[in-house]
Amino acid sequence: MPMPWFLLSLALGRSPGVLSLERLIGLQDTARCSPGSVVFDCFKAALGAEVRIWSYTQPRYQKELNVTQLLPDCKGLEVQDSIQSCWALPWLSVSAEGDLVRLVLDAPEEQRFGLALYRSQPHGAPRPWWHRNLTGPQTITLNHTDLLPCLCIQVWPLEPDSVRTSTCPFREDPRALRNLWRAARPRLLPPHSWLLDAPCSLPAEATLCWQAPGGGPCQPLAPPLPRDNITVNKAQEFPLLRGHPNLCIQVSSWEKLQLQECLWADTLGPLRDDMLLVETRGPQLNRTLCALEHSGCTPLPSRASTRAARVGEHLLQDLESGQCLQLWDDDRGALWACPMDKYVHRRWALVWLGCLLVAAALLLLLLLLLRKDPVKGWLRLLKQDYRFGAAARGRAALLLYSADDAGFERLVGALASALCALPLRVAVELWSRRELSAQGPLAWFHAQRRRTLQEGGVVALLFSPGAVALCREWLQDGAAAAAPAARGPHDAFAASLSCVLPDFQQGRAPGRYVGACFEGLLAPDAVPALFRTVPVFSLPSQLPDFLGALQGPCARGSGLLAERAQQVSRTLQPALDSCFQHRGAPGRGAGWALGPGPGLE
Repeated sequence: MPMPWFLLSLALGRSPGVLSLERLIGLQDTARCSPGSVVFDCFKAALGAEVRIWSYTQPRYQKELNVTQLLPDCKGLEVQDSIQSCWALPWLSVSAEGDLVRLVLDAPEEQRFGLALYRSQPHGAPRPWWHRNLTGPQTITLNHTDLLPCLCIQVWPLEPDSVRTSTCPFREDPRALRNLWRAARPRLLPPHSWLLDAPCSLPAEATLCWQAPGGGPCQPLAPPLPRDNITVNKAQEFPLLRGHPNLCIQVSSWEKLQLQECLWADTLGPLRDDMLLVETRGPQLNRTLCALEHSGCTPLPSRASTRAARVGEHLLQDLESGQCLQLWDDDRGALWACPMDKYVHRRWALVWLGCLLVAAALLLLLLLLLRKDPVKGWLRLLKQDYRFGAAARGRAALLLYSADDAGFERLVGALASALCALPLRVAVELWSRRELSAQGPLAWFHAQRRRTLQEGGVVALLFSPGAVALCREWLQDGAAAAAPAARGPHDAFAASLSCVLPDFQQGRAPGRYVGACFEGLLAPDAVPALFRTVPVFSLPSQLPDFLGALQGPCARGSGLLAERAQQVSRTLQPALDSCFQHRGAPGRGAGWALGPGPGLE
């Protein structure tokens, strides 16, 4: 019986079809005799090349025997010393120091060589990333964020037909794997496709899931897209009729979830409050429906206490009336997205109705309470106190006085404190000594006067014998003379006369200024006639009128003003008595007889 003939073809190189040797060899029939063998003793091949051998019968392709063999490169110990072209190749080592990775190339000082970093691809040509021609020993530093499992390094001497050696040292590096998943992104391809965009190939599985708003895990949808292996950078088909914002892709590797992306959120908007109904079809046209929730798939209708069970009948009616959106349909079942907004609105309507009933009951109770006289009186007092406080808080008051002695200063301080309790926004030299020393009396007065008048406030002149004497001195020197020098570092009254007197002389004082003097220290008639063009009040007997002038047109209620005036009077009385004792005066009834000087009438 004739022996079959096998034609053996030997192909060298990284791509099949490069014919290097073709020879006819007779082999005995393996069915009747022991198989023969073929030994190729010597042939040319590139280091690291992939050798593929095809054997087939004659006539061709009735039977085939195929063998693939990867030849060693210069990294193999068995060829390092025997292949002369490997002797001149730079030796490469990789080391890690913290967040940096160092590529150390050991080469002679004068040797020139090429270094390339590229990303290997399972299909197609590698993707070059970095290339340099270098000389002598070199150290290349990479950041750990540049590492990828497919990042490879190739080195070769810069000589004709030189041997190139490649290595991919980061295939199992955990940092490279983390960087790869950070760079991977699912991408939607219209109309119903998607792909996993990544710089390297990786083992991955993908499935569809339903993400409800408000957080919680994404519920897998096995029927439309069962968990299956995917190829990176290759389009995958969606078995869906249409997209939905709540439909997401989960990508896993080695049973660990790596990525989750809701691909339709960018085009269809944010997550919707829709309920996903899963329809399952069995033999003999059996049909079951359940609503997908965090706790599982709730059958419809159901008496469970879940959200879907409470509105289960309504959801089934919406499905029958065509108000639900069909996402997937085949022989096994279907998916429907039913809106839940109207049921949420109905629930909130009941809540608002309950709130309105509670508010109506409280209002009725309040009306019953208002019929009682004590309650009405308390509310009236509260209303008056609120109005008075609001009016007083709206007015600023600047108090100007002459620092005659310590007793008079204590009296002014007591008055200012009592006015703040109303409350009024009071500015007085006694409380601003630090600013006064830093700015000077004249600058401080200008700033306070401007702020007070711009805010609609009032300047109160507290007259004393010393203040009247200063006014007389200023008028005796003549209007063209400079203002008298301050008698002390904190005497703002003397400095203020250069601005106050022109306001009075030019008729700008009414509405901006008021005057006051203390009974027993100075009579109102002793105040110069020029300053009596504005109201001058005698304190404490005219305190209600004085407080009304300070509050301005917003003052309301003479009875309440009188009550406040009583409180201020009680606060002033101890300071006023102390001032009398300090001056040695006979008491409030004696008064001060200080008549007008020349030029004051």
